[in-house]
Amino acid sequence: MTGLFKAIRSIATALGLTAVLALAGCGYDGVELNGKIFDVMGVSGKGNTTEPTMANRTGLVVPPNVQALPPPGSQPNAAAADVAALQDPDRLQNVSMEEKRRQQAAYCKVHYEDAKFHGDPGADLAEGPLGPCRHSALSALETWQKGGDDEE
Repeated sequence: MTGLFKAIRSIATALGLTAVLALAGCGYDGVELNGKIFDVMGVSGKGNTTEPTMANRTGLVVPPNVQALPPPGSQPNAAAADVAALQDPDRLQNVSMEEKRRQQAAYCKVHYEDAKFHGDPGADLAEGPLGPCRHSALSALETWQKGGDDEE
C-alpha cells in the first residue's frame, strides 16, 4: 500500500513541476497592476504625464533713483536697530528655560526640601514647572550626561 502512495506522490510531483515549468515560459505582458498603491509605487504603468507647473514670478523692480541706494555691503543704522528689535525665538526659549529652572528650584525648596525636613509624607509628590522635585536615578543620570553639577 505504501508503494502505491509513493507512486501517486511522485506522479503528482512530476505533474506539478511540469505545470510550473510550463507557466514559467509564459510572459506577463498582459498583466497590469491597477490601484492607487501601485500608482504610488510607480509600478502601475501609468506614469505622471503632466509636467509640474511653476507660478510666474514678477521681475525685479529697480527704484526710480538709483543714486540714493547705499553702496553694496554697507548696513544703514536703521537696519541695525531693526535687527536689534527682533525677538529671537531661540533666545526667548533659552531665557524661559532659565526662568523655569529658577522657578523649579524655588518651588522645590519650599514644597519638597522644607516639607521633607518637617516630616511631611506628601513632599515626595511635589511637582514644579519642570517636573517632580524628588530626584531619582534617571534625573541624576540626565544631569550627569548634560554635564551639570548636582550635589546628590
